[in-house]
Amino acid sequence: MLGTDTAPGGMVGVSMMRRNFARDVFIYGAIVPLCAFAMLPLIWAGISALKPLEDVYVFPPSFSVSDPQWSNFYEAVTRLPICRFLLNSTLITLTSVMGAVLTSSMAGFALARLAFRGRKLCFAVVLVSMLIPTQVLLIPRFLLYDVLGWIDTYKPLIVPAWLGGGAFNVFLFRQFFRTIPLAMDEAACLDGATPWQTYWHVLLPIARPATVTAFLLSFVFHWQDFLDPLIYLSDFTTYPISVGLRMYQSLAGTWANLLMAASLIALVPVAVVFLLCERHIMQGLGVIRADGRREVQEP
Repeated sequence: MLGTDTAPGGMVGVSMMRRNFARDVFIYGAIVPLCAFAMLPLIWAGISALKPLEDVYVFPPSFSVSDPQWSNFYEAVTRLPICRFLLNSTLITLTSVMGAVLTSSMAGFALARLAFRGRKLCFAVVLVSMLIPTQVLLIPRFLLYDVLGWIDTYKPLIVPAWLGGGAFNVFLFRQFFRTIPLAMDEAACLDGATPWQTYWHVLLPIARPATVTAFLLSFVFHWQDFLDPLIYLSDFTTYPISVGLRMYQSLAGTWANLLMAASLIALVPVAVVFLLCERHIMQGLGVIRADGRREVQEP
């Protein structure tokens, strides 16, 4: 009797296991080739960085390296002031990221928690500004910075980050702050906290996932920004790494192998920051989805 009773359940369990196995095989069978295809440029850069220059242009291209040229990395660093470029990028990026995270969190707090006239209009302007291509503002911004005397300085690359921190970051913080119950604000108000103290001591520590996500997105954006430094900087000693890599292409030809080696070196800081922030990214980005159950009432 026991065998008869449990047999159907066992058959169902085996059937479900087979379906799950087939589903997993299908999913991984689709994901692995896509990931390999996405990694192909990085793999090719690593292979090219270890080849002599003449082997990089061999046709058909080869993914094998018979004699790895590890000296390409040393030559890439010494032929051009890569260390200086990395230092410039670090200065620009860290200074800009601090301003972007601070000011965007303040703006997001105001839009999410403070009741003032025109708040919805301000939020609509933030959303609309996300749709404006950056290229449309190049000429007006250049003329403005020229009048201010900021050309050939780092101010056009740093100061705008301290004036709002970017529309997407404001949107990210606003959505995250709206998921925090208003009881936190009310409790802080009963303890005599001002809106600034509520933001700084209560809500901002809770918004660590959004803070880390905004930090990472801003870091990647400013580290790889190419167009703005190219326009506003003329002295090559002030170039960040994104523009300095362009100097491997000259009238004498392109040092493709050294360019790939220097590009891999420039990728290391971004990879390190991403690995350190990885576990907070999805939690921070998850607040931008429409979830009515997590939405708090308007203050």
